Amino acid sequence: MKSISTRIADELNIREGQVDAAIGLLDEGSTVPFISRYRKEVTGGLDDTQMRTLEERLRYLRELEARRVAILKSIEDQGKLNPKLAADIHSADTKNRLEDLYLPYKIKRRTKGQIAREAGLEPLANALFDNPELSPELEAVKYIVGGECNPVNPAEAAESDDETKKIVDVKTALDGAKFILIERFSENAELVGSLRELLKSNGSATARVFEDKKLEAAKFQDYFAYSEPLHKVPSHRALAIFRGRNEGFLSLSISVGDASDPTATHPCESMIAHFWRVTNQNRPADKWLDEVVRWTWRVKLSMKLEMDLLGELRERAEKEAINVFASNMKDLLLAAPAGQKATIGLDPGLRTGCKVAVVDATGKVVDHCAIYPTPPRNQAARG
Repeated sequence: MKSISTRIADELNIREGQVDAAIGLLDEGSTVPFISRYRKEVTGGLDDTQMRTLEERLRYLRELEARRVAILKSIEDQGKLNPKLAADIHSADTKNRLEDLYLPYKIKRRTKGQIAREAGLEPLANALFDNPELSPELEAVKYIVGGECNPVNPAEAAESDDETKKIVDVKTALDGAKFILIERFSENAELVGSLRELLKSNGSATARVFEDKKLEAAKFQDYFAYSEPLHKVPSHRALAIFRGRNEGFLSLSISVGDASDPTATHPCESMIAHFWRVTNQNRPADKWLDEVVRWTWRVKLSMKLEMDLLGELRERAEKEAINVFASNMKDLLLAAPAGQKATIGLDPGLRTGCKVAVVDATGKVVDHCAIYPTPPRNQAARG
């Protein structure tokens, strides 16, 4: 894995020595404007834009490394770290990828899947997944109280806290097995990454107005029935939609495929089924496995990935808006400062000299230089 300095240098197409120098100044407490204005001789001439990007990437990559160390320690403490997983974690280059890898090992509250495993239903889940020719109902009978895989006296079941003794019917057993497979399906890093890319490249940002808020939401009427490819949404539209959602007028979601047909299989469900080799061949367990796939997407993954991608959209929109504002501000600041008159501007300085710039009546830069009229050089005009 490349060092942080090397990665930033490659991304900004600058020398690693410049990055190291800039990082040193930032770590000493210097600000980006100060460094880009007064320490160019140290950074090799990095300008404000380069320094701003460098600072942002430095913060992100340091947070990424800190999270990587914490995840490795957590998995190692659980005794589940193996060479392949460690290599995957070390090679993860984004926070999303890192969290996807950590998901199966993340310490979380007691889930329905965990309760089902404690109740001894994992063999049932594995059997139906591995061999769809089995009948879910007939297999589940073995796991209810009094069955061959759960030989508990039914009379004791109601008085016990043992999860195994709470499996009193076929539905409870099959639901538990379903929750086990849902967690397994939804915690595969490769699958989650592929689903994220599918939504990012093919998904559309879809906004709708709440029917009872139409009159109040008049200023957002352009987004009452709005849909646009996620990767093409311009910053001003994205920010307007987020504002409408925050004010309680609009709903915002990510859709993919034919959302108008409620009977159509969602593309993400198809991807999950393909990844886990779940195919409907009219075998006894196929319908039950289809339900597992559907719940994996709708209950476990859809909201999580939607929140991730909408967060990325907001971040991208805010950065674009800032860039537009900066460009407009630059044009304003570079306009003729005193009307249509030639103007000389001075920026006093001691160690680095006084900067002088001359613009003509239209604001066009005519010339610029630095003069040193103060000690120790004392290069002042005489006569």
